[in-house]
Amino acid sequence: MKRQRAEREGRKGELAAELFLRAKGWSILARRRKTRLGEIDLIARRAGTIAFIEVKWRRNAEDLALAIDEYRLRRVAAAVEAVAHEYADEGEDMRIDVILLAPGRLPHHIVNAWQP
Repeated sequence: MKRQRAEREGRKGELAAELFLRAKGWSILARRRKTRLGEIDLIARRAGTIAFIEVKWRRNAEDLALAIDEYRLRRVAAAVEAVAHEYADEGEDMRIDVILLAPGRLPHHIVNAWQP
């Protein structure tokens, strides 16, 4: 039951992140892109940049500080390496972003969150 609720809330968070990105001029290329190495929540394009986006939703804003860490970003980076060629055209920049969400707060978009 707890896992199902977390899944529903996570999907709501991903939808909120998608709407936020669309409002900022991004086109969504993929949602919940699964690879053998992990999952990428959103893949988006804007002005020659492809962003592979990890979305984190927490019920309490205070919990967002612990929502993302190097381990999670490394998993996203591995998944990105597996599929980046499917989304990025020659000459486009690629990056991994994070969007943190909690009730009563504006989305916090961390640009280029992973820099190996």
